Amino acid sequence: MPSYIDKLAYIHLKDGKILGTVSKGKDTWYIPGGKREAGESDQDALIREVQEELTVGLVPESIKHYGTFEAQAHGKAEGRIVRMTCYTADYHGTLTPSSEIEKLDFLSYSQIELTSPVDHLIFEDLHAKGLLS
Repeated sequence: MPSYIDKLAYIHLKDGKILGTVSKGKDTWYIPGGKREAGESDQDALIREVQEELTVGLVPESIKHYGTFEAQAHGKAEGRIVRMTCYTADYHGTLTPSSEIEKLDFLSYSQIELTSPVDHLIFEDLHAKGLLS
């Protein structure tokens, strides 16, 4: 029976590209986000994670569910599945990598191989809908 990692992701698109990050000490690009803490709602966890990673504040009333995706968790034992619940939202502030993020950039569909397996599914979905070039 698979075990799940429950994560939230912030999908931010600009000019047909998606915002991605690389954490310090890692070599894989990830869509920003992370795990919820005990008792947190999706919205609360997403706001906290985006503030921690990108140093911007999400506008709560603009948060919209995009979709939920599941795939083998990157770098974890076979059968460990990540369930990524994705949201879009407006933000205020300037996107700036925090101390835990080495770099951030906007990625095109052609850069899909730089990302984790669950991000591949999200890239494919965005591309199929004409949102990612």
